[in-house]
Amino acid sequence: MPIQRRDDINLPHQRDDAQNPDQEIQQRLKYNMKLKHLYIFEGLAKQGNPTLLNEIYTELCIIDGGNGEINNEHEIKRIEKTLKSATGVTTPIKCNDIFRALPGQDRPIRTVLTKGVAGIGKTVSVQKLILDWAEGKENQDVQLIFPLPFREINLMKDKTLSLSDLLHVFFPETKEMEISSEEYKVLFIFDGLDECRLSLNFQSDVRLCDASEPASVDELLMNLIVGNLLPSALIWITSRPAAADLIPSECVHRVTEVRGFNQPQKEEYFRKRISDQSLADRIISHLKSSRSLYIMCHIPVFCWISAAVLEKMLSQEGSREIPKTLTQMYTHFLMAQISIKDTKYPEKEDKDMEMIFKLGKLAYVQLDKGNLIFYEEDLRECGIDVTEASVYSGLCTQIFREEFGWYQGKVFCFVHLSVQEHLAALYVILSFHNISKNVLVEGEAKTVSIILKCAIDKALDSNNGHLDLFLRFLMGLSVESNQALLERFLKKRSIIAQDTAETVEYLKEMIVINCPDKSILMFHCLNELNDHSLSDEIQKYIASGKVSEDIQSQELGLALLFILMTSNENFDEFELHKYGRSDAFISWLYPVIRLSTKAWMCNCNITEMGCLKLSTLLSSHSNVRELDLSHNNLQDSGVEILCAGPKESNRAKQLIPQWFSSRPYHPSNQRLFEDIASLTAGLQDAESRLESLNLKNCAVTEAGCVFLSSALSLNPSHLKVLDLSWNNIGDSGVTHICASLDKAHCSLEILKLNNCNITQKGCAALASVIQTDSNLKELSLSKNELQDSGVMLLSVGLHHPHCKLETLRLSYCKFKAEGFGSLTSALRSNSQLRELDVGNNRPEDDGMELLSTVLHHPNCRLKTLRMDKCGITEKSCAGLASALSSCHLTDLDLSINDLQDSGVKKLCVGLQNPCCKLEKLRLSNCSITHEGVMSLTEALKSNPSRLKELDLLENDLEESDFKLIGNII
Repeated sequence: MPIQRRDDINLPHQRDDAQNPDQEIQQRLKYNMKLKHLYIFEGLAKQGNPTLLNEIYTELCIIDGGNGEINNEHEIKRIEKTLKSATGVTTPIKCNDIFRALPGQDRPIRTVLTKGVAGIGKTVSVQKLILDWAEGKENQDVQLIFPLPFREINLMKDKTLSLSDLLHVFFPETKEMEISSEEYKVLFIFDGLDECRLSLNFQSDVRLCDASEPASVDELLMNLIVGNLLPSALIWITSRPAAADLIPSECVHRVTEVRGFNQPQKEEYFRKRISDQSLADRIISHLKSSRSLYIMCHIPVFCWISAAVLEKMLSQEGSREIPKTLTQMYTHFLMAQISIKDTKYPEKEDKDMEMIFKLGKLAYVQLDKGNLIFYEEDLRECGIDVTEASVYSGLCTQIFREEFGWYQGKVFCFVHLSVQEHLAALYVILSFHNISKNVLVEGEAKTVSIILKCAIDKALDSNNGHLDLFLRFLMGLSVESNQALLERFLKKRSIIAQDTAETVEYLKEMIVINCPDKSILMFHCLNELNDHSLSDEIQKYIASGKVSEDIQSQELGLALLFILMTSNENFDEFELHKYGRSDAFISWLYPVIRLSTKAWMCNCNITEMGCLKLSTLLSSHSNVRELDLSHNNLQDSGVEILCAGPKESNRAKQLIPQWFSSRPYHPSNQRLFEDIASLTAGLQDAESRLESLNLKNCAVTEAGCVFLSSALSLNPSHLKVLDLSWNNIGDSGVTHICASLDKAHCSLEILKLNNCNITQKGCAALASVIQTDSNLKELSLSKNELQDSGVMLLSVGLHHPHCKLETLRLSYCKFKAEGFGSLTSALRSNSQLRELDVGNNRPEDDGMELLSTVLHHPNCRLKTLRMDKCGITEKSCAGLASALSSCHLTDLDLSINDLQDSGVKKLCVGLQNPCCKLEKLRLSNCSITHEGVMSLTEALKSNPSRLKELDLLENDLEESDFKLIGNII
């Protein structure tokens, strides 16, 4: 690191006699932290040119949450999903605020786990927090910060020492301090959990409470994280997603995720990085033209790689073909760095082949083990000694680097995981072409297609997808144009069209027999091989607008998935009918559906078979919060699967073998079978985050209600909205649902039971629920034959002080004045009800007059009243007009009543009153003529009204009457 001039840095104050020695040590620690974190080495080893962090730092997208996300997948796939995911389910948070509770959070935050893919900016976020603290800008309530990167702690894994000793090794300035007391607020930062080589056994019985007590390093860290050691200390751990589960969830108080550059920040980076703005525009335009490249620009390190390649290529006349795939970009990057090395060190040019081959072997062997950081023993395994590795680091500073930690141990790594994956693929290709060896398995390889098929199988067999990008690079490096770039390293090139054709056909076979997530990888591989046949065919269907009509085959269905996943569209709301109407489309497009927050699947011919996949949408691994399955033939068996999940549902146990028996056998397919069969996901899953479920007209009966009731009763549920309208559930089905509503952990607020064949008996169960301490706020019972007796029972529940009901819909329920009288009586005592729909019943004028009297009552807070087609005449309008002068009504529907002009004139008296709050008035089909319109006009003119909406359709009016009213409202 360059020496910082003394006049550029605020040196710590000289100690005076009154200064506390510990305060002096704290100042010295801050000063040293500032020196160590002032600079950022963008993509380079520390031999490169540093840049002041605060000059180029751009606030990264960090979100609060992510406990339920799946970690066992390749990081590029995570980026694709991040870009498709809806942003509404996450909360942005700044790195300096990660220990501060959000509004509504009252639990103290001690331990934070921050996830993010390699190169996304986790370490830079750590650096920014430390620098802001050291400069006195942020988190000044923290007295001491101790950054302990795992790559350096690994070098001490065999040591036995106390926590105090460990800190003294890394921070010698603290030797005179006693940090075991509760006197200081301390923050420990463990960066790079994915690089950890310690055991971190959280099941260990070793309990340490004294910072001076010796133990193994992994025991020290484990006790510190658990809270046995320094329980008041703050802990910040960063990790790639695949390693995040090493820390038990009960030890973590907050999970955050670094999401890298958002779309505007990508462009901002290139405009800062490239001084020629017209060139920057060309680079941005080119990257946007290739979705695979633009997705990778989410990672700051890839932006640096792209800028390094494209800035040179686009500024040169007659340059080679501009990279359009990942393999082309990385191959150009590699060759450019070799060229720079040869210019600086021409005497070592003859060693390039050996160096690349050894680095490639190191990359492949360690990738297979899942390691990004290498130590001396890792190098020796690949025939590289430390001296040789240091030379490679000095020659290829932008590919391979050597680092010196505070502990002064040597650590080696590639500048980014993707560079390691590219070199690993290159090693496989070089081994085949130069020594006829298949390093993927023991033995010789006669054709490149054998190697590629072997790599495909190996990647598909990987549970965590760690070979996905490696496979894409391997496919790309088998293409003639990319091998031409590598000509100096290849002793022979044997690109045979038949090999490529065989590989393409094998990839297409794998598309059909694998799960959708794996199929996306196969399409990426086809792109690297320049085969776009399936994608082009789908694009034709999309352009013609006939996707839902013409897509029948699984290959094309999965090609559609690939197009959607690599498009610029964000699926916050996903509508299945735009693409297809069958269970098959749920299976094909499941990865997209899972990323949406609202999934609309109304009238899509979904059956119980589709529910097998849909039940997993109800788990914590899904973003879906609203699911609309209305007008599908799910039946009770489908509801059972949705509620219980594949593992617990008896019907699912019968369907899963049937489904898989029709699919070709493949090992990854067998794993998918086992995974689905073992899933406990479903509405009854304790981790379910579904908030709204629409099962309207889904052929559900009482049996389906039993499953729903069980799901709502078993676990704390997030479900707030349930629509079972137009199902023949009957009184017994309602009774089962009600049994779960009075549970303390049931969150249901809206229940829709329109046209469900409910009678008086069902009303008794509902009345019992609404007078308990349930959360129910909206109840819809329209088109049920409740009659007066049923409405009277409901009214008993409305009277109860515990009733929280705010909306009640009872249209078409066949009750008359007697039932209406009980409702109006309830309104005198229930101040919660805000909306009442009693349309298409027969309260007539007597009932309306009762209600008009109640509207005056101070306990009545009704704002919306719907009384369309209720047999009301002009007789009731005088009392209603009087009520409008003092009630809270803002929305009144009196449509299809015989009010006539005389009734309208009486209503206008109320409209003229300055206290009238009415904003919407519906008077369609009320036998009104020009005379009634004139009365309305005069009323609205005489007093500035709040009325914003007036419905006069289907009355005996002329066009001039509508214009007259329109000019006033």
